[in-house]
Parts: sequence; structure tokens; C-alpha cells
Amino acid sequence: MSDRIIRSFPPVADAYATRLILGSMPGKRSLTEQQYYAHPQNAFWRIAGQCLGFSPDLQYAERCQSLRAAGAALWDVLAACERPSSLDADIVEDSIVANDFARFLAEDTRITAVYFNGAKAETSFRRHVLPTLSNAQSAITLQRLPSTSPAHASLRYADKLAAWRVIAA
Repeated sequence: MSDRIIRSFPPVADAYATRLILGSMPGKRSLTEQQYYAHPQNAFWRIAGQCLGFSPDLQYAERCQSLRAAGAALWDVLAACERPSSLDADIVEDSIVANDFARFLAEDTRITAVYFNGAKAETSFRRHVLPTLSNAQSAITLQRLPSTSPAHASLRYADKLAAWRVIAA
């Protein structure tokens, strides 16, 4: 196994989650800090806070609790992969190991919508996860949102925020 294999974190979720937000794989800063979206230029916590009504300046544990309190869960499509940088484009496709969504969705049956934080999360889910789900599980609403990553700079913050408002429903 390559020394560039990286592993994601457990989900931020509880039994009351109705929405699941999925990234692809944490970047280097997040992996180092063991926190989802730890890079200060990533807009995820600012956007989630504005959409769900909490301060992005809270401590990490409190932000995670605020997500859960709002009925949202957070996870990554990939459990492990080889990626020499933080860029999704550098993920080595044949190294991908997806998280066990069949089990997760069986345990968290209130989830009715999945929102993807960017294109790589969506394409990886459709390729590596969707075929493993039951008919009922695969009937969940799936929607790609613009990436909150600083690498996705072609879209203004206000436009990203407007698109992400759907997670508040």
C-alpha cells in the first residue's frame, strides 16, 4: 500500500439527521487537524453557519453539534484513497475505497436528501456507492452543490451561498 493512502473521518451524524452533506476526501489541513473543512479559505463552515443559523467561529465540536441540531449530517464519499495533494483532481481513481453507505443509510433511515460538496463527491458517489444501495436507499434525493473549496474560485461566495441555501429546507 502506498504511503500516499489517506483515510477519512467518521461521520458527523446522529439518528435525527434528515440531510447528508458529502465531500470527497478531507484535504491535507483537515487531515492534520482531524477536522472537516479545516482550511481557513474553505467556505464550508461560513456557508453552513449562514444556512443553518450558527456561528462559523464556534469551536469545531460546537460547529459539529450545531450541524446535528439542525438535522444535518456530514461525511465523505471516500473512506480511503491515494492522493498526493489536497486536490480532488489528484485522487488516483483505482485506489478509491468508498464508505459503507448501505449500512449508514440503513442505520440513519431519516435521511431523505444527499447534498454533494462539489463534482468529485457526486461523481464518486454515483460511481462507487449508488450501485451498492438498495432500491429504497437509491431513491434518496441527490443534488450537487458548488464546491466550497478555495480551489473552486470561479464562483463568487454570494453565488455559492445562494446555491447552498437548499440545505436549510
